[in-house]
This record gives sequence, C-alpha cells and structure tokens, in this order.
Amino acid sequence: MSNTIAHTPQPPYYAVIFTSLRTEGDRGYDHMAERMVELAAEQPGFLGVESARTPDGLGITVSYWSGEEAIAAWKSHTEHKVAQETGQRVWYSNYQLRVARVEREAGAHAHSPSTRHEG
Repeated sequence: MSNTIAHTPQPPYYAVIFTSLRTEGDRGYDHMAERMVELAAEQPGFLGVESARTPDGLGITVSYWSGEEAIAAWKSHTEHKVAQETGQRVWYSNYQLRVARVEREAGAHAHSPSTRHEG
C-alpha cells in the first residue's frame, strides 16, 4: 500500500474511489495490486494514487485522473480487466467503486511553508 500523498494538479480532475473488503489469504493479490499501480501510472491521464488497508481487510484506493475518457480507457485496459474479474471471483468479499470530480483542494506539506491553500 502507498505511504505517500499524490501530487495532483490544480482542479478540476477526477478521483476514482475503490473501497473493498478482502477475503482471507493473498492468492496473488499483492503482486497484482503492485502491477496495477505500475500499469496505471503508464496510462495517459493518470495523475496519482493513494491507498490504505486496515488489518481486518478494509481497503481504500483513490486514483486520480485528468478526465472521464482516461478513466474509461483504464477500466477497459485488458490487463486491468483480468484484475477486476479476479477481484470479483477471488480477492473481494465486497467492494464499491465511486467516481467523483474534484472541484477544490486544500492541504499543507509538513516540510514546505509555501504550499498553496485553497478553500
């Protein structure tokens, strides 16, 4: 799982929020998850990703995209489709996917006093 905050451009852009509950056992999940992040990063319109998982299997992954066309292309990518199908059959007991348009952002970087703030 990621331990960094994605550096995104000025809004607007899109966030794809994938919330899941894992089944027990790895069964190739960790390898596929790493591969999907690598592959997504190669796609046109990909802006970044943030991911976290609790010890009991609840995970949230947010990927950021330049637009809906980029999201649609990623959804239909052949290797990603295999991961989606395997997730439904093997890795997830429950999941939800949400797509949102990011209109505003605000934040502060702990090591930089010049970080922009918007609200």
